[in-house]
Amino acid sequence: MAEITASMVKDLRDRTDAPMMDCKKALTEANGDSARAEEILRVRFGNKASKAAGRIAAEGIVIAHVAQDKKTGTLLEVNSETDFCAKNEDFLKYANELVTAINEKNPSNIEALTNLTMLSGNAEDIRAQLVGKIGEN
Repeated sequence: MAEITASMVKDLRDRTDAPMMDCKKALTEANGDSARAEEILRVRFGNKASKAAGRIAAEGIVIAHVAQDKKTGTLLEVNSETDFCAKNEDFLKYANELVTAINEKNPSNIEALTNLTMLSGNAEDIRAQLVGKIGEN
């Protein structure tokens, strides 16, 4: 069994934004293999996102974006389970990136929206990571 050091946990946390204890558990399960631990966390975040999907998200924010040419705009409601999540810096960053990407790319349906490419990656993947990090939908 590999020794899990604080620096290993920190490196994994920096790459994944996962909670520290989740990083340590993943590294232990992966026997110190950082790449395998990262994959374990991806699966766990996905599972967390699936479990959270059934819970009511009655809080959140409404955000607007107007294109630079002032010809198009987007108004987006992004829900969360608590007002604490709605005030979270990562949640707000995600909402800002999402509304900008929607305004620029104008997805025609939900499938196109979930596959939308934003500055930091795929919209659905980022949402699932955010659910895993914050712990709510």
